[in-house]
Amino acid sequence: MPALAASALLLAAGCSSPSSQAEPPSSSAGRQTDAETSASSADRSLAVAAAPAGGAATAAARPGDADGQAHRTKLSVSSYDSKTGRAVISSGASSGTPSDTATASATSSGTPSNDGTGGASSPATPSPTASEVPHRTAVGDVIASAPAPGAPNGLLAEVTKVIGETAEGTAVQTEPAQLNALLGDDIAKGSVPVDPASFDIDKLLPDVDVSWSRTGDVHVGPEGATVPLGSLRLDVRADLPTVGNESASAAASVSGFVQVAPQVDFRYGGEGADVAPASAYLGVSGDWTSGWSLDGRAGASATPVRIPFATLHADPVLQVGPVPVVVNLDLTCYIAISGDGRITVDVEQSLEGDFKAGGTFGLGQGWTPVSASDMKSTPVRTSVTTAGSVKAALGAQASVGLYGSVGVVADLAPYVRGEGTGTVTGTDDVFEADGSWAVYGGVDLSGTLRLQLTVFGTPVFQRDIPLGALHREWKLAGGGTP
Repeated sequence: MPALAASALLLAAGCSSPSSQAEPPSSSAGRQTDAETSASSADRSLAVAAAPAGGAATAAARPGDADGQAHRTKLSVSSYDSKTGRAVISSGASSGTPSDTATASATSSGTPSNDGTGGASSPATPSPTASEVPHRTAVGDVIASAPAPGAPNGLLAEVTKVIGETAEGTAVQTEPAQLNALLGDDIAKGSVPVDPASFDIDKLLPDVDVSWSRTGDVHVGPEGATVPLGSLRLDVRADLPTVGNESASAAASVSGFVQVAPQVDFRYGGEGADVAPASAYLGVSGDWTSGWSLDGRAGASATPVRIPFATLHADPVLQVGPVPVVVNLDLTCYIAISGDGRITVDVEQSLEGDFKAGGTFGLGQGWTPVSASDMKSTPVRTSVTTAGSVKAALGAQASVGLYGSVGVVADLAPYVRGEGTGTVTGTDDVFEADGSWAVYGGVDLSGTLRLQLTVFGTPVFQRDIPLGALHREWKLAGGGTP
């Protein structure tokens, strides 16, 4: 159901399938053999892609170095306490698997092996390459980590104090940091598909089935469901509150499905800005196909009643050059019903479309919302009896953020609305109508940008910014007497 369409809003995040491709980098960056590194000192474009299956690359940078940019490193977060900001940083990867951490240091020393902080010494390793640098934990280091123990949403923090050595690594005190401390004046832009299998899904109603398809792996929920590659599908059926017990035909229900192929959209444009990046963008977008039906006469009120039927969560990791950027996506899918409780409808429709929701930053205008949805509907079955009005939506509220800080909240609600005027009398299939009836399809998209989007290093705005209300409606069918 269109609801899940929003799931894509959600929706937003998980790792893409092995066959998925990020938006092509610039021509100069494209000539690099390592897609995780910056193109060159002359061309600051960074590739944006899903983190590799073996773990996100690690990086370290010291502004005092020749280029002052982040490079891969062997540092990793062994543990983190979100209440105190204390973390334990390991400086070696004995398993030989790259750790999921990127670091940049605010210190001016270009000699990471002798910083005088008492940090743990790295084990003997081959001579570092230009893209992999040995590094000790020091005051001023900015750490960007993929999900780690104690930091399920990833970690972006600056080391403010080195406490001492432990069996697991160097204990440090940290405070929240911003992405521009790592990305500097680099430029990055890309869209990364979300792995449909990466969502943790909590079913809130008994009749909810989940299906998804990715390269080399398919999970099928309802019998006979066919899911396109890279898509997630939710099937749901729910009985709605009805008006009394007047007749069996008055029983109301909603049923259907929606399949979504969501992607995360990321942009950062340092472009030589002294303090804030010149541009930034975070959002989710995707395509969906759905089919659903509303049948019966539901008890309702003028205020919509929401019935959640599933929650979804994912933490996709984007590899932006050498830096792991963790995107957090939460989605609550729901059924909403409103009306006067007097009308009986029997409507079924199929929908196809796309959507985009997010926030964009520019030095001239600050943060502004981005929202768009283009959906086409085909009626399959429509009828209305008796006078009254009803509106039923299968929608989703999604939140998208970085490293645990929610930046975009969006609510996408595709709906069906029926109305009738005058009177309808009769029994069985013989009715006499004095009035008219109509059934409409539509979509509402609303939401807010939140303060936490300043994690990019942009200026703080003082209050939430409305995403802006997008409302589209089209007529599915209608009839009546002159």
